[in-house]
Amino acid sequence: MGESTQVSIILVHYHTPELLLNCIDSIYNETHQSSFEIIVVNNGSQPNFSNELLSKFPDLKWVESGYNAGFSRANNIGIRLATGDAILLLNSDTIIINSAIDKCISKFEHDNALACGIQLLSKDGSEQISGSFFVKGGLNFLLPLPYFGKFIRTIAYAIKAPIPHAKSAVERQEIDWINGAFLMIKKEVVSTVGLMDEDFFLYAEEVEWCWRIGKKGALVIYSNIAITHLEGGSSNDFFGAHAKGYYSLYDKRGFQLMVSNLLRIRKQFGITWFLLILAFYILEIPIFFIGNILTIAFNLDQWKAWITSPFLYLKNIIKLVLLSPKIISGKPYFYKVI
Repeated sequence: MGESTQVSIILVHYHTPELLLNCIDSIYNETHQSSFEIIVVNNGSQPNFSNELLSKFPDLKWVESGYNAGFSRANNIGIRLATGDAILLLNSDTIIINSAIDKCISKFEHDNALACGIQLLSKDGSEQISGSFFVKGGLNFLLPLPYFGKFIRTIAYAIKAPIPHAKSAVERQEIDWINGAFLMIKKEVVSTVGLMDEDFFLYAEEVEWCWRIGKKGALVIYSNIAITHLEGGSSNDFFGAHAKGYYSLYDKRGFQLMVSNLLRIRKQFGITWFLLILAFYILEIPIFFIGNILTIAFNLDQWKAWITSPFLYLKNIIKLVLLSPKIISGKPYFYKVI
């Protein structure tokens, strides 16, 4: 690639200075064979932190979004400023290990794939979902439902349904979408597929983007390259949540998850599938109440939690139903719902 910058690394920051600092430190400590630039898009005020960061990393580009723009809009700000031949969307709650960026670029430069990801590892070294395949109509979004989701999972295991996640045993695997914690794309591809969809605030935006990228060419996961991902580290701080993963549908994060996932289903699969998934979410309400009542009968010690969660879920579903006409309309709208 000559003397040009090989990769522009875009980090979105929202009130997580320690995570961001550790991430950038790891980039410099573990990336020596590739030319790179780092663009930090700041979504929230952090007095004096930009000065501290720039004094330590003078080559870093710090950009103010001016508001809490979420993931898509903030990354788009960085993409517009990027000068690299490739663009890497990197979560601030990641730690680069074992020269992962160097290794990824070395493979990606000689690959005909349009976008790539690598293996994400938890702090304890266990594997996270780094990429996956599309499930018709987004039916996999029913799995987080407390009772109906467990029923679907049981049926899927019984019939030996294929697992949609990328298998780490495969060194290079073509997949449908890449986890946005580490998503590298060739810059010229952006001019063809467009920027990230700015209707999204948080969650599912990289899936929708990968869907558009996949119409033009291959997306791959390099499973023999890995980084550490403190899953949910940045979003937990934003939502005031403690649980990791994406299975809680009873709080603010749960509502944002449902809205973003159903928005993606509407965009990718259409109105019919959107309404079908929404119907199952509504159907879960009486199942949730009945299931928890039966559970309390056998475990009285947890009765407060079991009583509260169905009502919180009901509240989120009511808000989701009220927002549904806007989603169905397909008109541009910023779905920040917290």
